[in-house]
Amino acid sequence: MTAAVLWLLSGLFTPVPAGGRQGLIVAAALLAALRDAGKLSLRLPQNARQIPQDVLRRHLARGALQFGFELGTGVRTYVSASAPYAMAVAVLLSGGSWAPALAAGLGFGAGRALTPSLRRLSGDGERWDDLLARRLSGMTVVCSALIGAAACAVLQ
Repeated sequence: MTAAVLWLLSGLFTPVPAGGRQGLIVAAALLAALRDAGKLSLRLPQNARQIPQDVLRRHLARGALQFGFELGTGVRTYVSASAPYAMAVAVLLSGGSWAPALAAGLGFGAGRALTPSLRRLSGDGERWDDLLARRLSGMTVVCSALIGAAACAVLQ
C-alpha cells in the first residue's frame, strides 16, 4: 500500500530529468548504507512502536491481516534498517513507472515471509537468530547498495 501511494506521488517528479532522479536515488542509498554501517548518525522518521503480540493471539486470521496492514503502512512499527527508506525514495523518484512500486511491494512481502520461513526450516531457531544477528549489519549495508545499483540499471 505504501508503495502504491509513493507510485502515485512519483508522477510529480517526472519533470525532473532521469539523471537527476537517478542521482538522488543513489545519494539516498549511499546515505542509507553509511547510516547502517555506523558511519553516519541520521534519525529517520518512523512510529517506533512494536505491534503487540496479542494482535496475533486474539484471532490468527484477523491478527495476521492487522499485523500486515500496520507493518506495511508503517502505522505502528520499528524500522531498524535504512534500506526501506532508500527504497521509498527509489519508488518515489521512479518517474511514474508502476514496475518499481510493484517490485518493492512484492520484494517486501517476500522478504517478510522468507525470514520466519528460513528460521523454521533451519531446525535450530536459536542458532539461526545468532547467525542473523552477526550478519545483519552487513546485510543492511548490502541492501542499500543494491538499491542504488538497481536504480542505476533501471533508470538508464
